[in-house]
Amino acid sequence: MNFAMKLRKNHLPPAWWLLAGAGLLGLLGGCSLAPKYTRPEVETPAVFKENAGATNLWKLAEPNDAAARGKWWELFNDTNLNALEDQVTISNQNVAAAFANFMSARALVKEAQAQYYPTLVASPDVTRSRSPASLQRGFAAGGSGSTITEYSLPLDASWQPDLWGRVRNTVRANAAEAQASAADLENTRLTAQAELASDYFQLRAQDALKQLFDDTVTNYSQSFELTKVLFKTGIDSDQDVAQAETQLETAQAQDTNLGILRAQLEHAIAMLTGRAASAFSLAPVPLKASPLTLPVGVPSQLLERRPDIAAAERLVAAANAQIGVAKAAYYPTLTLSASGGFQSTTVENLFDWPNRVWSIGAGASETLLDFGARSATVAQYRAAHDSAVAQYRQTVLTAFQQVEDNLASLRILDQEIPQQETAVKSSARYLDLAQHRYQLGIDSYLNVITAQTTLLANRQTLVNLRTQQMNAAVQLIEALGGGWNESELVSH
Repeated sequence: MNFAMKLRKNHLPPAWWLLAGAGLLGLLGGCSLAPKYTRPEVETPAVFKENAGATNLWKLAEPNDAAARGKWWELFNDTNLNALEDQVTISNQNVAAAFANFMSARALVKEAQAQYYPTLVASPDVTRSRSPASLQRGFAAGGSGSTITEYSLPLDASWQPDLWGRVRNTVRANAAEAQASAADLENTRLTAQAELASDYFQLRAQDALKQLFDDTVTNYSQSFELTKVLFKTGIDSDQDVAQAETQLETAQAQDTNLGILRAQLEHAIAMLTGRAASAFSLAPVPLKASPLTLPVGVPSQLLERRPDIAAAERLVAAANAQIGVAKAAYYPTLTLSASGGFQSTTVENLFDWPNRVWSIGAGASETLLDFGARSATVAQYRAAHDSAVAQYRQTVLTAFQQVEDNLASLRILDQEIPQQETAVKSSARYLDLAQHRYQLGIDSYLNVITAQTTLLANRQTLVNLRTQQMNAAVQLIEALGGGWNESELVSH
């Protein structure tokens, strides 16, 4: 059904008519067809299962606790890491792209809000036309007709009142999506920061391994020289010399190979800070790992502290509002229009008051038969809402898993590292005894090689465990949201 009403008079409608119409539209404008939004329920445990473990590594967050807020990486007390992390927000291109997406989402909110208001269009026009003499009054044979130029300056206004909440729900949906985009931006930034910290500690671990293998090569070189001296004096055999030489060359090859991963990690850090790998380098500094006391909090805080959870929840809100947009299609659309301006055959008289023209009108349209298209659209948006709810709950469950994983890693590493340190000390003592017995001629050099290999393996394992500890701490902070809170989301 489609109808329209046009009025052309020499005076405007009475004021009471306009006031009554505005009041009616105001009352109808309060209608919204979207379901009332509530945050999806998610069952959260009272405490983290692993939080009852190593209390010297983490603790419950307290209101005035020095928790990781903003620059959480400063907890590691590494000036080089601090300088690199500060560059991520400024120069990382993934963060820049996420920020551009956020600005685009904000612009969509403003675009939707513009639908609250009328549109005004000006379309100046100049028309020159000729009429034949036969169509003119008082036609006489031999007439030449007439040519006229018509000038017009109309202004056309139209407005669709938001009777059923279609515009409001569109604004709500776009605003929720913009908030989700803001949370995505923060999640992208947090991911880049955590990846940088992880790569940084792995690079420092490579520096520690390089120092370890440099020392090992030095020790093996000394052992090789000793076997050659003993061989020349007839105390040792050429077989022992060959074994010492083989062990030295193997250690040298392993020492050289460490440069591959270190170079790759350095290049990755350059990329994360927005620099070209060819123009970036970090001086070698061995890893200095130390346990941290991290404020963990309770599981329910993850719903506010993780940006990816906040983004998923905002997408649920957006999907809820879209249901209202789809349901508004069941009801008629009202369009109010008005136009006014001036028309004249001369430019000089165009703005004379007698040359004014105007019109006002109202039109409504309603779809009478669509063979289920609107109901299918509503069903589509309801299904999209259910999908968003499921994804939100899955995001929450994943967050719980990640926190528990890293708490478990820290708890186990807290036990394992002291055990490995003891193993290193025992291996060093074993090597001292093996070297002493070899120099006395009691045992062969093979026992020394076995002891040296055992010590090197245990020292490598200790470095790797300390690296795992630092990475687990970084990943735990990331899993906890890095100190971010959903209260930082701007409202639109």
